[in-house]
Amino acid sequence: MAGCGMSWLKILGAVIVGALLLTVGILLGHFAIPKGGNGQGAPSWMQTVGRDLSESLLQSFMDQVESGKIRENLKSLASQPHMATTKGDEELVKLLLSRWQDPQIGLDSASEDVYGVFLSFPDPQRPNSVAVVENSSQIFSTRRSEKNVTADQAHADVVQPYAAYAPPGNPRGRLVYANQGKHSDYQELVNMGIDLNGTIAITRYGGAGRAAKAVNGAEFGVAGVVVYTDPADINDGRASEEETYPNSWYMPPSGVERGSYNGYFGDLLTPYYPAKEFTYRIKESEIQGIPPIPTQPIGFEDAQTLICNLSGPMAPTSWQGSLGCSYPVGPGFRTGGLFPNTSDVQVNVHNQRVIKNSSNVMGFIRGSEEPDRYVLYGNHRDSWVHGAIDPSSGTAVMLEITRVLGKMLKEGTWRPRRSIIFGSWGAEEFGLIGSTEYTEEFYSKLRERSVAYINVDISVFANATLRAQGTPPAQSVIFAAAKQVQTPASSSVSVYDNWRNHFNRISPSYGVIPNLGSLGAGSDYASFIHYLGITSMDIAYTYDRNKTSARIYPAYHTAFDTFDYADRFIDPGFTSHQAVARTAGNVLLRLADSLVLPLNVSDYGEKLEELYSVAAQGDFLANLTVNNLSLDPLKTVIGRFKSVAADFNQRVTKLKEEESPSPLQIRMVNDQIMLLERAFLNPQAFPNKYYYSHVIWASKSSDEATFPGLADAYTSALETGDWDQVRKHLTIVVQAVESAASALEAMA
Repeated sequence: MAGCGMSWLKILGAVIVGALLLTVGILLGHFAIPKGGNGQGAPSWMQTVGRDLSESLLQSFMDQVESGKIRENLKSLASQPHMATTKGDEELVKLLLSRWQDPQIGLDSASEDVYGVFLSFPDPQRPNSVAVVENSSQIFSTRRSEKNVTADQAHADVVQPYAAYAPPGNPRGRLVYANQGKHSDYQELVNMGIDLNGTIAITRYGGAGRAAKAVNGAEFGVAGVVVYTDPADINDGRASEEETYPNSWYMPPSGVERGSYNGYFGDLLTPYYPAKEFTYRIKESEIQGIPPIPTQPIGFEDAQTLICNLSGPMAPTSWQGSLGCSYPVGPGFRTGGLFPNTSDVQVNVHNQRVIKNSSNVMGFIRGSEEPDRYVLYGNHRDSWVHGAIDPSSGTAVMLEITRVLGKMLKEGTWRPRRSIIFGSWGAEEFGLIGSTEYTEEFYSKLRERSVAYINVDISVFANATLRAQGTPPAQSVIFAAAKQVQTPASSSVSVYDNWRNHFNRISPSYGVIPNLGSLGAGSDYASFIHYLGITSMDIAYTYDRNKTSARIYPAYHTAFDTFDYADRFIDPGFTSHQAVARTAGNVLLRLADSLVLPLNVSDYGEKLEELYSVAAQGDFLANLTVNNLSLDPLKTVIGRFKSVAADFNQRVTKLKEEESPSPLQIRMVNDQIMLLERAFLNPQAFPNKYYYSHVIWASKSSDEATFPGLADAYTSALETGDWDQVRKHLTIVVQAVESAASALEAMA
């Protein structure tokens, strides 16, 4: 027993000596590493892990962005029509790959991702049309193509006007004018005593989504729908050829706005799954949100011929437009007009639905310190015709940004802290398909690793001012970038100041600031924000609302959206394109290179307060109170979020002030910033809406400007008396805000 005790003492002594030697070694190693100078003896990653954004490099990037290069890009991109999956589109795929694989100005790598997607095209052998018929005779037919005002409209690959996804058919009936095709518009016609069963409705763009015009009409028995663009909505009332392109930026009378008549986004046959060869596809009969009846767009010169010859009572004042006559509502044509009063209108649609291969082109720059954190930048590639503005203005800007970054990369003067992924999305015009399939295929990786998504679709609507949309955390980084870029009009005025002069709001925190718009689902940011919960933004230049009331730039989705149109009327000199490239590129570099992510979480507090205040007053609050529903829990949790966000910002400020902040602490706060947006997701909140899971930004049909689920439930309850859904959505909002607050709390 005594010998055994001595052995244990020897072992214990050896352990103590070993521990002392280890401690001495650690201390010697620690103090032997120089704390200043060039850091000789330290691992290379320790010398760069704490590096922050270089302001000089940022300025160098902006100085290298050339308007002339962007113009050259656009001239090449818009040289021919490039509708999704066509020859023109395939050639642009090759162009993107060649640029991003160029040994002098290319990126680290580039790839092509292919998806088999469900699309809709007109039959080239049987053109669609809208005709006036009497018995078996055709009296009148709309134009089958736009007028050749320049050589561009005569290109062999210009697709005839059509409504994508509208079913084939030849319905015939008396014509009625149904304003914007909203549900309330059709109801107004019924209230006027008009029987809509078997009629053909002519509607104008605006008010309701494209597909909704047909979906709503079908509910009232309408057999077919005709859609046109009223010059009051797009041309500031100008309707003559002398006043329109090629003599101005306004849409010519023969112009027809094409578009996808689809109420959802992503491939229609593979919701929530990437459209690969192996993927399960639902039946075509199970697709929702597309027209159930034949639908066809026409130009406003043909719409004038139809509407101005209608019979019946005059339409309400708010329904009137600029076709040069007072608008009757029908049904049918008037006696003594251009057509016999017994004539019908026939909608002839021969669309074909097919599955075709569509490509995303992806470009990659590997990050040096945090390669597993992604900053994404995207723009769709496909157009309806030449697409100079939509989308090639955005592609031209993206190519210039990647040219400058690629050059810096190849010269060895820069590599980002975080990885950058560029996406040239395919088949966007048919319903944001390429970007949605990408988010489906890489769902888990993108949710875990994505810092933010920057979208630049139409980069320049016009050349007056910046217009940015985004979630609240993006406000700070966009503002910082806009303050560093000068306007094309004056080198003494920043893009920020000019933007604030055109679009502003009063912030409780900052005073008068530019107004950052909200994101809907109008471009490729949709799946990133609504489905993945990634902080997103959309950046463009636009027009002065005091000078035009145009719904969008007038050549939108027509055969007149050409390089000539862009060069002469949208941005002569391409200086607004340059300003967008500098601003968007500045945002990109800040997100990719800043040590601490430049996204201000506190800015969400203002938005939450704004949405809450709508519900906490007037009839909304009174109706909640009558039904024993209280907003107190929501008020409390918003206050908690604001307090936690303020504490978080203080922690970040202290961390930045440290001489050598801990890389682990930096990573922790960055992850909290990155994941804040995800905390607002609830996949069960909107079961009837594909992809929508963001409680703050989901779509809504209600006019109440509060939280979307709460707004819709409240409006429905007013009609049905069912207040349980209001209680449910109050719970959903409270829980979402609580989750967001918890995500920002200090780690236990």
